[in-house]
Amino acid sequence: MADRAERPTDFAPRRAQVEAHPDRPCPFCPGNEEATPPALESLDAGGKWRMRVIPNLYPAFDGTEPFAVHYLGPVHVEAEASGIHEIFVYTPEHDASTHPVTDDDAADMMLMLKRRLLEHGATNHIRYTQAIINHGREAGASLAHPHGQLLGLPFVPGEIVEEERAFTRFEGGCILCATIEAELVDGKRVLWATDDVVCISPFWAGTPYELLIIPRSHDLHLTDSNEETLRGMGIALRDAVGALREVHGDVAYNIVFHTAPHHYNGAYHWHVHLFPKLVTTAGFERGTGVMINIVPPETAAERLRNVTVKA
Repeated sequence: MADRAERPTDFAPRRAQVEAHPDRPCPFCPGNEEATPPALESLDAGGKWRMRVIPNLYPAFDGTEPFAVHYLGPVHVEAEASGIHEIFVYTPEHDASTHPVTDDDAADMMLMLKRRLLEHGATNHIRYTQAIINHGREAGASLAHPHGQLLGLPFVPGEIVEEERAFTRFEGGCILCATIEAELVDGKRVLWATDDVVCISPFWAGTPYELLIIPRSHDLHLTDSNEETLRGMGIALRDAVGALREVHGDVAYNIVFHTAPHHYNGAYHWHVHLFPKLVTTAGFERGTGVMINIVPPETAAERLRNVTVKA
C-alpha cells in the first residue's frame, strides 16, 4: 500500500501548538514551582533543578484502594481508579527542541525513570507502571512544555498481558532477542545498532515511521537494566526523535515504555515504542482493527538512517 503515501494530503505539517491559556505562566517552567504540588523527586545542578517529578493535579488514578471489580447488572462492570499518577518534567526548557539534549541528559532521564519505577514497585497496591511521553496536541499533550507521565496501576493492562502471551508462545527463546538477531542480519529495517540497543522500524509496523527500540541485554524489567543500557536507551530515544524531526519537522508523537509488571518473573523483554502521529486512524482501521501502513518499514528505516547523526 506504499502508493497511498503519494496522496497530496498525507504527512501535512503539524499545526503549531497553541497554549490553552497563553497569559498563564507555564506550571512546569522554572520559577513557577508554586503552581504544582511539591516535587516527589528532583535532580538539581548549580542550585537549579534539571528534572523533577511531581504529583498530577488532575490524576487519572489516585488512592490506595485494592483493585476490585463491581458488577452492575449482567453487562456493566466498574472498578475504582486507584493508583498513582505523576508528571515527569525531564527538562527545564519550555521549548526543548531548540536546546541540545546531551548524552548525560538522556542518561539521567532514564535513571530517574528507573528510580520512580522502583518506588512504584515497592507500593503494595501497584502491579504495573505505564510510562509515556506525549508530544503535541495531536498526540494527547495538554501542555507544550516537554514532560512524561507515570501511571501506577493496580492491574496489568490488556496490552501488556497480550505481549506476555506472545513471549510465552514463542518457542525460539525470546521473541525480541530473536528479532534483534534477524533484523541485524537483514539490515533493511535497522536505523542503527549500538552495544546497548537496536532501533528498528518493525516488520509489523501498523503506522508510518513507527519505531521500536530494544535493549540488547535480555532484561524483563526496565529496572533490571544497568546504567550503560539505560544510557544507551536514552540516547537512542533522543536520536530517534531527532531523525523524525529531520524528515517530518515538528512531528507529534507518543513514546510508550513497555516493561514487565512489577514482581513478574515470566517471559518478557522490556522495550520502547515510538509512534509518530503522521496519519489519522480512520473508519476502516477502527471498524476492523486492521492497520494500513502506507510507508513500508524498510522505506522508513532508510529515510531515517540517511538523516541520523550521532551526537
